[in-house]
Amino acid sequence: MSEPLPALCLIAVPGRRRRTIELCQEAERRGYAGIYVPSPFGNISMCEAMAWNTEKVTFGTAIAPIYQRTIVDFAQSAAMMHEVSGGRFRLGIGIAHGPSYVRMGVTPGKPLADTRAFIEKFRAETAFGPLPPIIVAALRKKMVALSGELAQGVVFANASLSHMGQSLGALPAAQRNDAAFFIGNMIPTCINDDVGTARAVNRRTLTNYAFLPNYRNYWKEAGYVEEMAAIEKAIADGRHDDVPKFLTDKWLADNTLFGPAAKVRDGVAAWRAVGVHTPILVPSSAAGNQMKAIDEVFAAFG
Repeated sequence: MSEPLPALCLIAVPGRRRRTIELCQEAERRGYAGIYVPSPFGNISMCEAMAWNTEKVTFGTAIAPIYQRTIVDFAQSAAMMHEVSGGRFRLGIGIAHGPSYVRMGVTPGKPLADTRAFIEKFRAETAFGPLPPIIVAALRKKMVALSGELAQGVVFANASLSHMGQSLGALPAAQRNDAAFFIGNMIPTCINDDVGTARAVNRRTLTNYAFLPNYRNYWKEAGYVEEMAAIEKAIADGRHDDVPKFLTDKWLADNTLFGPAAKVRDGVAAWRAVGVHTPILVPSSAAGNQMKAIDEVFAAFG
């Protein structure tokens, strides 16, 4: 029996929004496990388009920052998508990152307390019809545990394969083994026969995340203390161009997928083996944009 297909991350980039929805429809026809949309360029709007323009595929935000809209607005939109799609929508939420707070003009509070309050207030909105399942974005164990307490799933991004077993240990065994409890990870992926070329693409993709303290703290927890300390010193010294060289080949192999199609398919299987029910490929290409990267994924997985 062949392995099930992974899920995909797609972003409705300006100028290519209709084509992106067409790719969602193609992914549905091919049997991909889901489509999950990060926050740039209006992921709630893209999910609403999928509610109307797809029929079977599960889809969701991964993630919608909880500070981006009012609770009532979230509830109205989520209930609409939940109803129209026949229950296929998942509301993935998270606290996002420092640069996005500046863009949204908000001052965040305590991540755990704010996430708990959001979920409780969201669930209290009963005037708009049934609400979708909530998936909580997490990196460290306290947020993983909160997802197990209050939500219907957890989604990681750029997590370490070697550390995933410890992260999921914060969930009760019943949830870890329950197919109805969503466990996903957004995995930067570059498919190319030249391993070095593909690895270099992922290194560029992950460099921006290395500037974010919450990610560095997670990767320290995952065992990459020396690498993260070197990055922090480079940032403190103003040597920003040096940051990528501390994203070692070993680290990249633990946090991303790259190389020929067979190697990437084996990598997806490895993520499932450590407990990630739904690996979510975040495709980049060494030969073009997101459209090219999706074509490469389709060719690799059939």
